[in-house]
Amino acid sequence: MSEGRIDVHSHFLGGVVGQWFESSGYRATGGFRLPPWTSEAALEFMQRRGISTQMLSLPLAFGTTPDEPGFAARFAREVNEAYAGLIKESPGRFGAFAAVPMDTPDHALAEIEYALDTLGLDGVLLTSNVQGRYFGEPFHEPILAELARRKVPVFVHPEECPHIDELGFGRASAVVEFPFDTARTVTNAIYRGTFQRHPDLTLILAHCGGALPTLGWRISALSMLSGPRDADIDSDHIAGVLRGFYYDTALAGSKNSLYPTLTVTTPGHLLFGTDWPAAPEPVIADNIDNLDSFAGLTSAQHVAINRANATVLFPRLS
Repeated sequence: MSEGRIDVHSHFLGGVVGQWFESSGYRATGGFRLPPWTSEAALEFMQRRGISTQMLSLPLAFGTTPDEPGFAARFAREVNEAYAGLIKESPGRFGAFAAVPMDTPDHALAEIEYALDTLGLDGVLLTSNVQGRYFGEPFHEPILAELARRKVPVFVHPEECPHIDELGFGRASAVVEFPFDTARTVTNAIYRGTFQRHPDLTLILAHCGGALPTLGWRISALSMLSGPRDADIDSDHIAGVLRGFYYDTALAGSKNSLYPTLTVTTPGHLLFGTDWPAAPEPVIADNIDNLDSFAGLTSAQHVAINRANATVLFPRLS
């Protein structure tokens, strides 16, 4: 049941990314330093956990940088070319969600075209917000429209909200702030009519959508409490949108996350994920054990979550 897994939530923190961490002194909230990454360490981890393929991503948003205006576009290009090199060196072992510069929509669209059409990457990563700009707002509209047109898998990873200094209490955002920010950006997009305009968007929500599935009924039942810029939507539309998302099990393989997720979608929309190496391996191991022992799924559904569900999105891995 556990062999040949496709890990859709695994992070690339080596090469140009590791160099940038060192030169910039980057730390996550709470002073947490992201761990080093090498392809050798990744392959060894995959061997230990029965993983055949990792879909790599960089879970950071790069918006405007006044001190270095061209940084976002240049850095995203370097990351995406590093992905392409890793995929070429280890065919079938790695895939990648393209890094996207989010300083301007035009830069984002140009890199999406290059990453998908020239480099042949497997999808695109977007963070839940970019310097306080959330899905459903005008900045994201041309980007989401293009991704919907392409019907390309979009991995949505949470990012710190702009008020993290007040809300985070100095603790790592991975504890509670990330799950809330995923719910925040998706709810805003639903209410603003994003999925009415772009029904072909294919989103993979990290961590089983964070708080979103638990709030699903509430978001639907209270949709009449809309703002002046919100779309005319109903509960059937909201239920359909939530059902159509894909949800990965990284840090969300326990019954506490899986039961709420299975109230809004089907087992065919669950994908295996680890959050390695950002999550410590003992935590990952415990999460996998929880997933494997979860009684709310059949044996065949467990097998599909480990691999087959992902091959629907990434047919080259079939």
